[in-house]
Amino acid sequence: MNAVSEQSSALPIRHVVLVDASGFIFRAFHAIQILTRPDGTPVNAVYGFITMLMKLLDDMQPDHIAIIFDSARKTFRNDLAPSYKANRSEPPDELVPQFPLVREATRAFNLDCIELNGFEADDLIATYTKEALEAGADVTIVSSDKDLMQLVSDQVSMFDSLKNRRIGPEQVHEKFGVPPEKVVDVQALAGDSTDNVPGVPGIGVKTAAQLIQEYGDLDTLLARASEIKQNKRRESLIEHADKARLSRELVQLRSDVPLAIPLEQLERRQPNMELLTKFLNEQGFKSILARIQSRVQGDQGPSPTLPTQPATQRQETKEPEKKTLPIKTHYELVQTVSALQGWVNEATRRGIVAVDTETTSLDQTRAELVGISLSLEPGHACYVPVGHVAPGSTSHLDLLSHDTSASLPETPTQIPLQRALDILKPLLNDPGVLKIGHNIKYDIVVFRRYGIDVSPMDDTMLLSYVLEGGMHGHGMDELAERFLGHTTIKFKDVTGSGKSQVTFDQVPLDKALEYAAEDADVTLRLHQVLKPRLISEHMTTVYETLERHLIPVLATMEQTGIKVDVSQLRQVSQDFSRRLQDLEQEIHRLAGKTFNVGSPKQLGEVLFDHLALGE
Repeated sequence: MNAVSEQSSALPIRHVVLVDASGFIFRAFHAIQILTRPDGTPVNAVYGFITMLMKLLDDMQPDHIAIIFDSARKTFRNDLAPSYKANRSEPPDELVPQFPLVREATRAFNLDCIELNGFEADDLIATYTKEALEAGADVTIVSSDKDLMQLVSDQVSMFDSLKNRRIGPEQVHEKFGVPPEKVVDVQALAGDSTDNVPGVPGIGVKTAAQLIQEYGDLDTLLARASEIKQNKRRESLIEHADKARLSRELVQLRSDVPLAIPLEQLERRQPNMELLTKFLNEQGFKSILARIQSRVQGDQGPSPTLPTQPATQRQETKEPEKKTLPIKTHYELVQTVSALQGWVNEATRRGIVAVDTETTSLDQTRAELVGISLSLEPGHACYVPVGHVAPGSTSHLDLLSHDTSASLPETPTQIPLQRALDILKPLLNDPGVLKIGHNIKYDIVVFRRYGIDVSPMDDTMLLSYVLEGGMHGHGMDELAERFLGHTTIKFKDVTGSGKSQVTFDQVPLDKALEYAAEDADVTLRLHQVLKPRLISEHMTTVYETLERHLIPVLATMEQTGIKVDVSQLRQVSQDFSRRLQDLEQEIHRLAGKTFNVGSPKQLGEVLFDHLALGE
């Protein structure tokens, strides 16, 4: 552990962050592909741990923080139930040598590694949470572990760092069907096969929640078990009441654990730069080191681990600082050749343009072009409709194959498709103009089907993946929220959903303009945020020499397709059909009746009514 400062913390305890290190490490390990340092030691979990730690420090700005580890497999719970967590498999061989490295990384950041023999990390988190609440602080538990959800309240939230999602009382209720303070009772009844918590046989989370809602708590339920109408449920509760009580002891977190380091001494401190630099160099984490050093030197503002001034007041905003879209946007509907030529000329002059296509299908090999959007600067974008149909029409293709002499709504004013493509082609081919897209491979395949090659190009989805692969999703909606603080217009908001959904060519032009132009605008803004980070984080080589060059290669592969042995596929299909028939017959035998296995309704009736598996 780090040496504690001789002076007690002068910082008020306002926002405490408690990191479940074990969960952090395992999620980092599985989220990031295997990386090795020069001597061959795997370090992908260490890399993920450090990047997530830096991000949460930057985003949450805690005044006090604890990184809490599990010290050993055996705890006091094994004295209560020797089989507790006995089914847990050993960690992967590639992960084992990374545990001590994560602790070393934590100390290099001048943070305390907290653990205690005989107790789980969850018990330490519960104890620190209790102390923080008594001090009047808010608490953020960085974990997605369901066992910690019993601690959630109006002052205590959990944060899933991989999904960038907060878990509050509402989310806990959605998962367990009861408020956080009742979670322990539900877990006691339902048990947990992963941890060998027995629970009551035949009772799952849904049934447990219903029982706790009806009877109030576990003790009352067990005392009144004889009143339950369902025979199997009543008998199981009476027979296994002791298992339910034992399970409650196993899942209930201890909040009275002796703490070696008091809460007030867990203040956020500046890292030991000499130790941190040495550690990062040893692991080969040059991009992380460059990021930290550049921020220390003031190139990119305050470092996430090096506050420029003491955090004497709690930060009200816990979300990342984001660059918001301009308040005023100018989106232009381009319906004339002269207007489109003006946009092409300006894009050529600037040497950069964000491009997006709207089509009739997500399958780029069959999709028909409906429109193209362009953006030249933040807040300034256009939409060029080329394939919209009259309101009420089913498709612009249908107009070609049906009698159009009948009275039909007027087709929207737009540039003919081929004329628009003739104007756009020189721009999209121009080697002196960078075309930016989000998942631009889709647009490349679409344009190739019309005889247009797009080059050169950048892809904001790919930029995000290179910089923060495995940390979160890389769809436009999520990235816009994460990096721009902007909530985008959703596709279903303009096309509808379910039976009322229409293809994009049927969307009115005013709605299509706002949606499509925003896509290009957001893509350009994301590029301005993400592309500079390639240099500062030393990831340019990875992006330029490996990832970006794969875009046209993969597009060509998708266009070309593969050769298949049709007769062999047919034989495999027949084999699968026979096996499915055999499995279906076995299901019918076990169920004692014939029914449609593919029907969720009939399957549910057989499982829960006929076989009473939920009882």
